[in-house]
Amino acid sequence: MILLTPDLRDALRANDIARRTARREGLPEPDPVPLVKLFNPLGAATWLATELDADGDTLFGLADLGFGCPEMGSFSLSEIAAIRLPFGLRIERDLGFEGLVPLSDWAECARRAGSVIWAETLLRRAVRGGEAPDPELPPNGG
Repeated sequence: MILLTPDLRDALRANDIARRTARREGLPEPDPVPLVKLFNPLGAATWLATELDADGDTLFGLADLGFGCPEMGSFSLSEIAAIRLPFGLRIERDLGFEGLVPLSDWAECARRAGSVIWAETLLRRAVRGGEAPDPELPPNGG
């Protein structure tokens, strides 16, 4: 699977350029909606990306390796693409992913919920219901 299509690359680059331009001009930095979700089909690791650096490899967004502490920061597309999983599987792109809300909202919800996966469920409920996401515990209690 191609992790980033040319259209996704262009949109991620545009977000990076907009952030750098705002910083250079002393304007508030944009808070874009995540454009892509990458995930481990055999585990909880999940990455949401909003920007792609000019090097074509460094993504910025929200990373959750499944240990209960999602963090915003940079991560390498080539390193993610190089991950080899059992049964010949690799990291995949969620083709049906919708960003729903800005990255800062994702980060806040994921930190309170303990994972990007659970935050996605809460944010979908909130967007459908028109309310703020409730940081309730996941169904398994953890």
